[in-house]
Amino acid sequence: MADAAPSAPVAGRYALVDLVVDTAGQRVERDGVALKVSGLSFQLLAYLIAQGDRVVGFDELIEQVWAPAVVNEETVTQRVKLLRQAMGDDGRDPRYLRSVRGRGYQLCVRPERLRDADEAVAAPATMPAKPLSSSPSTMRRFAPWIAALALLSIAAIGFGVWRGRSNAPVVPAAAAPQSLTQRAEYYASLGQRDNNERAIALYQQALQETPRDRAAQVGLSRAYSARVCLFNFAPEWAVRAQTLAQAAIAADPDNAAGHAALGYSHDCRGRLNDALAGYEQALRLDPGNDATRASAAYLYDRKGRLADALIANTSLHGDPARVRFLQLQIASNLDLLGYPQAAQARYRESFRLYPDNVFSNIAWPQFLFRHGRLTEARGALDQALQRGTEHADLHLLAGELALARGDRKDAAAAFARAAALRPQASLPRTLVDLYGSPFAPAALRERASESSRYLQQGAGYPSDWLEVALLHAGSGDSAAALRDVQRAVDEGYRDADYLGASPLFRSLAAHPEFARSLDLIHQRVADQNRQVPRELLARLTASP
Repeated sequence: MADAAPSAPVAGRYALVDLVVDTAGQRVERDGVALKVSGLSFQLLAYLIAQGDRVVGFDELIEQVWAPAVVNEETVTQRVKLLRQAMGDDGRDPRYLRSVRGRGYQLCVRPERLRDADEAVAAPATMPAKPLSSSPSTMRRFAPWIAALALLSIAAIGFGVWRGRSNAPVVPAAAAPQSLTQRAEYYASLGQRDNNERAIALYQQALQETPRDRAAQVGLSRAYSARVCLFNFAPEWAVRAQTLAQAAIAADPDNAAGHAALGYSHDCRGRLNDALAGYEQALRLDPGNDATRASAAYLYDRKGRLADALIANTSLHGDPARVRFLQLQIASNLDLLGYPQAAQARYRESFRLYPDNVFSNIAWPQFLFRHGRLTEARGALDQALQRGTEHADLHLLAGELALARGDRKDAAAAFARAAALRPQASLPRTLVDLYGSPFAPAALRERASESSRYLQQGAGYPSDWLEVALLHAGSGDSAAALRDVQRAVDEGYRDADYLGASPLFRSLAAHPEFARSLDLIHQRVADQNRQVPRELLARLTASP
């Protein structure tokens, strides 16, 4: 039977095996007991009920349940997992909802509309048909290293404000033919490794057919950069991305997308000044590009230009809900500027609303940790891990929490897990060296010297100097470690709360030089605070 056209749920009560689903009251019951199915999980279930027992594809679910937020198949898979948990379903032997390999999801039985006479009890449904595939779709996980721009300037994992949908039927518009480049852009926007590779193949094919296709050139540049920023490929791909973006700009110096792609290629190599130059030129050519503006804002924040970051994040031209992670960025700006209560509201709300979003799951427990709320941080971290979030930053935080309670063995295990998830990143490996099987002091000093030379060439983030400090401290050279902390502050590092809370810097905290570095952060934050318009701060920090 051909798939039917998408339709919206009709308000009413439905029987699904032994469940009663009230689409008007947004309630799911089994034997009169309400199940914890709410929010996006309920919207997903309601939409599937409206489709009967037909197979519903990922693209349709994304469009009908998540839009206008831009999400990917992993987000859908995670949400299905949460829905199954709430209903007590087993993806390996499903009763309610099954995976159809390569296609999407399908209710195991056709839901029955309950009439007034039999609404009180769900009529026994027919036995579910044998699943087309007993194995759930493979859950794709994001590569653990997410560089600055990866959060915003390409469509990575879904984060946005879900808007309530009308009960009116959805009438799909006639699909227009797509070019290779347009289809590549779609795959690139999903933020998954496999789909990024599909995008690259399509961009390459487009350029073989039309070598002067600037959109394909720029798109391929961004996809190559994403290999490095998102998916742990070697840095040489960012160099290739830079070459492609420069070629597009040479052919058209006013190509705003080309300058943004050039900025992205530099960003993925850790060259912040060059990255900002690319983003800012792109904004001069296209001031309305909110994604590029938010990308620049992120780097302003990392470089200590907190006022510029906050102003940029709150000066978007279009719908702020369309810019992924915007509220997390504003929360970071406010927190560093000294408004933790206003930041807390945003972090906590994002954590509550987006349980399947990796960055929301990271940001809230990190915030609690930085402010010394260790028990709450541990609870939030456990909740994030229970949601299925697997990211190196969560295991780094687990390691620091273990150190805070004096458990070096658990800390070493957590750092090792982070290193396994992020094999090309330096910090997890450094922490394994320091707390797992400690290296000889000479080896640590050599790594510190190597990292210092790299950073002095203009690469890396200000925070990278803190890793050099840890290497020097581990080798017994506290004086050099304190100079590294000061260098981080000089370069723009502004998170005094983290430096005060982290057990990684415990051996340095008693030194007067460390206290002076913290004092200098506070002075420079106060200067940034004075540069933010008072009315903007009043609006952002007002109690809801």
